[in-house]
Amino acid sequence: MIRKIGIVILIGLFVSCKKEAKLHLNYTNGKAFGTTFSAQFIDDKEYDFSTSYDSLIAVINRSMSTYIKDSDISRINSGDTTVTIDEHFVNVFTTSKKIYEETNGAFDPTIGILVNAWDFGPEGKITSLDSLKIDSLLLSVGLHKVTLKGDRIVKKDPKTYIDFNALAKGYGVDVFAEFFESKGFKNYLVEIGGEIRGKGSNVIKQKPWRIGVEDPNFDDTQSYSKIISLHDEAMATSGGYRKYKIDENGERYIHILNAKTGYPLKSNLLAVSIITNTCMEADAYATALMSMGLEDSKKFLETHQELKAYFIYEDQNKELKTLSVNGFPEK
Repeated sequence: MIRKIGIVILIGLFVSCKKEAKLHLNYTNGKAFGTTFSAQFIDDKEYDFSTSYDSLIAVINRSMSTYIKDSDISRINSGDTTVTIDEHFVNVFTTSKKIYEETNGAFDPTIGILVNAWDFGPEGKITSLDSLKIDSLLLSVGLHKVTLKGDRIVKKDPKTYIDFNALAKGYGVDVFAEFFESKGFKNYLVEIGGEIRGKGSNVIKQKPWRIGVEDPNFDDTQSYSKIISLHDEAMATSGGYRKYKIDENGERYIHILNAKTGYPLKSNLLAVSIITNTCMEADAYATALMSMGLEDSKKFLETHQELKAYFIYEDQNKELKTLSVNGFPEK
């Protein structure tokens, strides 16, 4: 549903010098979930976990990729009631339900049918999209209409379309992190499509893991005016400045939809970055706050102090402004 952007890893990708020869930076990058990934950890040995990484990506894709026709989620969306879901699906569904309820539906993975209708998803757009069609599609939207019964998903409305793209990449980052934890590694950094989670530090350089928050440039250029250190946490960014469309009146509308109205957002909020314990939650909350807008997000964060947030928005004069909330690091 959501194409996430906004983070770049700002570390040297090289093996240590002779005086630190006992430590190795094990680094791998590649393709995952329709985007790129990088995984790195520091240890006193060199490893090749590329096969393991491929297996982790394949398992998650088979479970939750709406771009794979015979994945579990695609079969569920097509009406197959015999699908038994795995622990990955359960984890993502349970977290989605929690955040859906906390945000009063601002985060809603069932908005996917309208994401497709507006030509932002894996299925073709609806050419005759009008207010009546949008209202009819909204009848199947709402995660409260979907329940988990044992190892099966039950939908009240068979037309309800589930799309976990708003947090699947973040969940993939967490799965990689759990893999490193199972191996006992204390210093690692994982990034998938801009979503990131780190632990420990770059002990080779004796510096913390450093990452940059991308500026909201609509001209496809990249710049990073904010650089922070990540300490045993995860970070995700949601923004509308990379994936958007221009309507016949020249107005820009972004790929994040209002789950109540079914229409793409037109907002002065350009990007939201969230730091919290898991990347799946950071991913989902970043999307929810983008949908909620700046003022409602600020109120929400008053009762969710565990979420460190950074906003980039336009003021009434169309000038870029930033806001850090709940201790989001300044550098």
